[in-house]
Amino acid sequence: MRLAYTKTAAALCGGLFLAMSVPANAAVDAKLLDMLKANGSISPSQYAELQTELAKDQQVQQQQATQVAAAQSKTDEMNAFAQKVAWAAKTQFKGDVRVRQETIKIDGQNNSQDKDRQRIRARLGAYTEINPQVSTGIRIATGGSNDARSTNQDLDGYFVKKDLWLDQGYIDYHPDAIKNLHLIGGKMSQPWVSMGDMIWDSDINPEGLAATYSFPVSKNFELFGSAGNYTLKDNIDGDGTQFKNDLRLNAGQLGARFTPIDALKVTLGGSVYQYQNDKDSAALSVNGNNTNRFRLLEGFGQVDINGLAVPLSVYGQYVVNNATDSDEDTGWLTGVKTKVFGFGLDYNYRDTQRNAVVGAFTDSDFANGTTGSRGHKMKVSYDIDKNFAVGATYFLTKADYAVASQRDADANTLQLDVEAKF
Repeated sequence: MRLAYTKTAAALCGGLFLAMSVPANAAVDAKLLDMLKANGSISPSQYAELQTELAKDQQVQQQQATQVAAAQSKTDEMNAFAQKVAWAAKTQFKGDVRVRQETIKIDGQNNSQDKDRQRIRARLGAYTEINPQVSTGIRIATGGSNDARSTNQDLDGYFVKKDLWLDQGYIDYHPDAIKNLHLIGGKMSQPWVSMGDMIWDSDINPEGLAATYSFPVSKNFELFGSAGNYTLKDNIDGDGTQFKNDLRLNAGQLGARFTPIDALKVTLGGSVYQYQNDKDSAALSVNGNNTNRFRLLEGFGQVDINGLAVPLSVYGQYVVNNATDSDEDTGWLTGVKTKVFGFGLDYNYRDTQRNAVVGAFTDSDFANGTTGSRGHKMKVSYDIDKNFAVGATYFLTKADYAVASQRDADANTLQLDVEAKF
């Protein structure tokens, strides 16, 4: 009798163990109970009790499975949403606001060019990494007109709203297969290196196609270059709608950066800016120019010295327009900049002959934005706090074409700025 009882208890325990070990298969559990009942290992009351427990376990398992499925569905939805808005996490917003007091005095003018005014510049850009090989940039900016050389707007007009313009909009493809290569299309920041603003006003953003590349030859020597084709005017000469008839700028630049010693960094380079189909473009013959033929050859350089009591940089550029028959075809600039006790100091002197550069694109502030000019630019800035600075710039110049009736006229400009960046 005791042996039979022991066998029954063992069988019952074994059956329960098996039932608990395979809870995911209800059909197996039910079949096992039927087998235990059929061979007399469990009584009818035990069978009923175990069936009730099995049903409860099945219900709990079903609830757990439902919860897991719901959680997985929610996770899938969140992952899908994260993928859709992944660009937002890789987007940077940058901008600045500048308030300026500007005074312009030009000898011999008729009061139409003298200014004593307040101006504002506001810019906001969004820069996004679409994927590891593609990025984009879009920037809007103020401006009193569609002038390529200025994003300033006068504070006047009885509190009228100020205009915003598309200042940049481009796609930058930088393939992983060729490191440091950038292929850019659209309206972009200047892809070339500038050591002065004699050829290009810093506010100009060219439009077209460009490629930039840098190649580190060694730890202390790097080559860089750029090339681009930019459309200025569609079908300038009227000889058909083909692309070849457009007024275009073809630009190329090569240069090198090297550090002969730790305290010295040198940048040297040369550029070619050739205008195609420019012979019929009156828009290029402005602000002092009396030619519309331009092929600018530029040499530039900068030496950065870090071993002194204060950092010091000496820079310069030289340009000649060898496409014009004019003998006023040369310009040069030389300058020095440093930082002392938190003050940034920058000084340069330049002499720009009448047809040395394109008057439509040269610095809009120097000599009231005209060629045939020479003189000094002095700038001082101070960071009051992080991303918040004040500055003053003074242009002491002589201009031959700022006033139609007078050559070698004094053309002086004072700019007082407060600027916040973010």
